[in-house]
Amino acid sequence: MAWRDASGETMSAIIYNFDRSSAESNSTDESERLFSALGRYTIPELLELLYVGEEPDFFELIRALYALSDDNRLILQQFLEAAPHQTVTAAIDPKGRCVLAVEASEQEKPAKGIAHLLA
Repeated sequence: MAWRDASGETMSAIIYNFDRSSAESNSTDESERLFSALGRYTIPELLELLYVGEEPDFFELIRALYALSDDNRLILQQFLEAAPHQTVTAAIDPKGRCVLAVEASEQEKPAKGIAHLLA
């Protein structure tokens, strides 16, 4: 079945080219994806992605986050969002579990120096 536009002309479009037999088609697909991304994001967003993407093990970390179940990823996201201005520490316990904890804020830490002696 052929699709026709309002003037009666036959319409065609390649939704996705599944032919991966030639290197040229791969190059074209990758270029199209790159140009598409350039149009969807702002320059600061692209620069930030470039910057963080150069961090050691960044992509391994992102892959690990996406490997979490939806429920576990949501729990981690909520934990991190609940402590935006606090330091979060990570440690591996004796059973091999990753334990995340929020460090006490400056107000919660004991006073240092002479101030605590005067109390």
